[in-house]
Amino acid sequence: MEAGAVETVMAGDAQSSLAGEAYSIVRDRIVRGDLPLGQVISRRKIAAELGMSFLPVSEALLRLEFEGLLESRPRAGTRVRIPSPDDVRGLYVVREALEVQAARIVCEKATSSERAELKRLAARVDALSMQADRTLYLTLHHRLHRRIAECTRCEPLREAIEKTQALSMIWFCVMRQPSTTDSPRRHQDLVDAIVDGSPQQAADAVREHIKVGIERTMTVLEPYFQLRTTHGARYHRSLHRLSGPAPQGAAGTLVN
Repeated sequence: MEAGAVETVMAGDAQSSLAGEAYSIVRDRIVRGDLPLGQVISRRKIAAELGMSFLPVSEALLRLEFEGLLESRPRAGTRVRIPSPDDVRGLYVVREALEVQAARIVCEKATSSERAELKRLAARVDALSMQADRTLYLTLHHRLHRRIAECTRCEPLREAIEKTQALSMIWFCVMRQPSTTDSPRRHQDLVDAIVDGSPQQAADAVREHIKVGIERTMTVLEPYFQLRTTHGARYHRSLHRLSGPAPQGAAGTLVN
């Protein structure tokens, strides 16, 4: 291969690596809730913060838009996507199908050490569920659902669940206060059904868990649904009424 061709390939690999880095950083901040629903994203500021050109940053944001985490509109820019009610209902239909299948597989095939691990993790999630600071709870909650998917040993299923979990985690971050109606063993009961029950009991427990999840999500997102309907492409101008100021610190430097 000639020197010029080698340099071209190396440049392409470097750009791909930078795009992947930008993708991971922005995605993590969205999923953690550091970049809230409706938050406008500045390509210029991302590129400046990460020391990159516009090209890999644009590639990263396009990927996030394809995954449903961002949206772009004329004269409104790119921002964290506010879902519609149909978006939420559709995602939970997919979540139920995927996670019911995962629960059945884990029920039948998980090792004794994996079952014990899931029980310990569920107990930690429930122990944190009523704390005002939701940061660690959200992290462990996501880890529990991800670990259940990993225990299926089915990589395509795990990847599909991870994608749906990313979207639901963003919406979950809107829930600033713990629920006063939850069972103190909500996640332990779910895991007990998966690791100790029959495949049918595991499936039923997941369906009930997701049913509660969609009801709560639809309730807490209702103000965002109304804002999206009322203001259309201009809804980001009224987001301060719901979300407050953009987060400070590293994540805050990514936004206008």
